[in-house]
Amino acid sequence: MAGMTIEEYMAIPYILSVESFEADNGEWMRRASMPELPGCVVEGISAVEIIEQLEQLRVHIIMQLLEQGRPVPVPRPPLKSAMPALNREQLEFSKWLVDHGKLTDAR
Repeated sequence: MAGMTIEEYMAIPYILSVESFEADNGEWMRRASMPELPGCVVEGISAVEIIEQLEQLRVHIIMQLLEQGRPVPVPRPPLKSAMPALNREQLEFSKWLVDHGKLTDAR
């Protein structure tokens, strides 16, 4: 979708996948991902915490792709109902986090 705003990119409803798996050490872990957004995967013990981390990573990945002039996957149109919930202050803070290296995809 050409000519989309940052708000529209942030309102894209990506599929969220959460699964449990047994780690090499025998501990049960959770993995959350948005498979339609490359590199958007987080692992941890708490499903709630990794979903929160995944949301931060989603914003980081989208902002990074936009800054690099690379295409952002748009598997379906943005949710119009989600756009009013996003405000300029949140988007500017997200951009600041990316610009200052405060978000990382390290696990």
